[in-house]
Amino acid sequence: MARKETVTKQMILDAAFEMAGTNGYREVTARKLASHIGCSTQPIFRVFTNMEELQGEYTDRVVSFFEQFYQQYPRKYAEPFVDLGMAYIAFAARESHYFEMLFLTGERMGKSLYDILNGTSGNVVREIRKAQEAGCKNAEDLFMRMWIFIHGAACMTITGDYDLTDEATAKLLIDTYHSYAGM
Repeated sequence: MARKETVTKQMILDAAFEMAGTNGYREVTARKLASHIGCSTQPIFRVFTNMEELQGEYTDRVVSFFEQFYQQYPRKYAEPFVDLGMAYIAFAARESHYFEMLFLTGERMGKSLYDILNGTSGNVVREIRKAQEAGCKNAEDLFMRMWIFIHGAACMTITGDYDLTDEATAKLLIDTYHSYAGM
């Protein structure tokens, strides 16, 4: 009779996801993960060939977590890119370790920042289309200009250098949109 596995793949992924969110993805090492689970490293390497394979799987989970966060974020503004920006900045503030992992490193397991942001639902594409429908002549360029502001604000949130209220942030995003939309 085969021995029953006590440490499952799901347990390992859950623990890696939790550790990445609490301590940052750099802290997810085989030894620390094993300690967190309460086992040796053997069950981890029985399930995963190496740490890169494990990182790829929990990165996919963090990407899904961001997409779910964005989908559930309240939509309040008619102007394109404003709700997307508000959600992105809020994600940086509330989930700083996941934000860093996805948007501030090159270690996204082959996923581009754009791919993560666009998600499986076409979040960016939808906003670009919305800007085009509102009469914006170069919506892709508008997105890039808006994105530089949005990403900068999110990064400032992580470092503690951004203390604007949601209302002030929304006003800045709306003003930025209108200043560039006619270009």
